[in-house]
Amino acid sequence: MVLTKLIDALNQPYADSIKLPLAVSPWPMLCIVSLYLFFVLRLGPQFMSFRKPFELRRTMQFYNVAQIIYNALIFTRGVYFLFVEKPYNFSCMSVLPEDHPLKSTERLMAYSYYVNKFLDLFDTVFFVLRKSYKQITVLHVFHHVLMTVAGYMVLRYHGYGGHPCIMGLLNTFVHIVMYTYYYLSAKHRGVKENIWWKKYITILQEVQFVVIFAHSIWTWIQPNCGTRGGILYLTTSMSVVMMIMFTNFYIHSYILTNKQPKTQAKQQ
Repeated sequence: MVLTKLIDALNQPYADSIKLPLAVSPWPMLCIVSLYLFFVLRLGPQFMSFRKPFELRRTMQFYNVAQIIYNALIFTRGVYFLFVEKPYNFSCMSVLPEDHPLKSTERLMAYSYYVNKFLDLFDTVFFVLRKSYKQITVLHVFHHVLMTVAGYMVLRYHGYGGHPCIMGLLNTFVHIVMYTYYYLSAKHRGVKENIWWKKYITILQEVQFVVIFAHSIWTWIQPNCGTRGGILYLTTSMSVVMMIMFTNFYIHSYILTNKQPKTQAKQQ
């Protein structure tokens, strides 16, 4: 039965008339995600086991600046798209029809955001090459895999734009802040030691998922809303799972740690 449902899902018509790379067949996406997991969990650590950490400070600075610019472009265009051009009713954000004058803009922004999820995977690759294994947490890896797989599912079965635009807009803003922190910590060692930044970035990430959850629930209760149930199931469940995981991370990283004796904290 499971196999039959899987085959039926793969045979469903593509949600958009234009088929773009990495958004049609699931196999390229699955291959990239599988290679990512194999490298960060096994091959990478084995490769680095007898090697010194790579000096990637300049490479990471370039990467972080590129991420800041990439996310800023999507965010600023997204703000103009949502709040100036106003193609959606925020209570029921459906994908624009093919003949809508802003359809190309909607498609470009959604696809650019999806492609960025693949670029985000380099975060973990850099951690491995620098032997920063403490940063490769279950939350970190799960988040990257989930966002990539979910991005494919949205484009393949829901289409470009619509309800997930709120998630994309919030997430690009969070990434601008996050990669700014990464850039400064790569350039100035003192920034990395200052826990203030990291704490509030985590809070910002939690706030985004609360907003995504609230917006999804608000859409659920709207009468006669044409937004497909599948996309609401996805955004609601994703936001709940990520809220739980980020809250757990926050408690263990910033609350329980602060309650430890100072002498013990210094040893860690």
